[in-house]
Amino acid sequence: MEKERYIAFESESDPNREKNEQVAENIQQLGQTNVPQMTQDTNIHCLTIVGQIEGHIQLPPQNKATKYEHVIPQIVAIEQNPNIEGLLVVLNTVGGDVEAGLAIAEMLASLSKPTVSIVLGGGHSIGVPIAVSCHYSFITETATMTIHPIRLTGLVIGVPQTFEYLDKMQERVVRFVTKHSKITEEKFKELMFSKGNLTRDIGTNVVGPDAVQYGLIDEVGGVAQAMKKLREMIDAKKSEGTMLQ
Repeated sequence: MEKERYIAFESESDPNREKNEQVAENIQQLGQTNVPQMTQDTNIHCLTIVGQIEGHIQLPPQNKATKYEHVIPQIVAIEQNPNIEGLLVVLNTVGGDVEAGLAIAEMLASLSKPTVSIVLGGGHSIGVPIAVSCHYSFITETATMTIHPIRLTGLVIGVPQTFEYLDKMQERVVRFVTKHSKITEEKFKELMFSKGNLTRDIGTNVVGPDAVQYGLIDEVGGVAQAMKKLREMIDAKKSEGTMLQ
């Protein structure tokens, strides 16, 4: 009985209990140890986009997924939080829902704070627009990016309107990527519709240095280079603000 009372007292008096519970919940729900509201020890927030990007349809529990309804509020919080001066976006994704991926990419592109993305492992399919949505982008030497036409899984209504819708959605992706990177529309479409590069399919698997050569990604580099660039951008923005004042 005395032991139980002691444990209960110890739990109630532990000042870190609530914080530890919050961290555990963040890991379980969001897959990360901190969220923007908790960032006090650094002026840079890290946003991870891993696995498959989940959209309006819930994926099976065994799938590693990034839920867009978790990411979008974080981006809003990053924009509002004065303690966060820069954002590092880490990608290792196979792609996923087109609408959800484009929504995330559009929100990242509209942030007023400096943003840097880094592709580790892979930034495939709809991960490509997310990778180029930041102000500056990195890719590791062995990372790859798969560029291919938009696909639908499941039942497809075989009418002209369906194919017209797909074509318009594909143009949205092409327009976004070419607007936020140095690759030309002609080159991007050439990679997208290339035959023989992917087994039994069309599209291109682009390795790190090639992504930079095509103008899709800004630079080959790792986490250290990405953090250095982000700090430089933050300092440059501070200097601009001082000059304006």
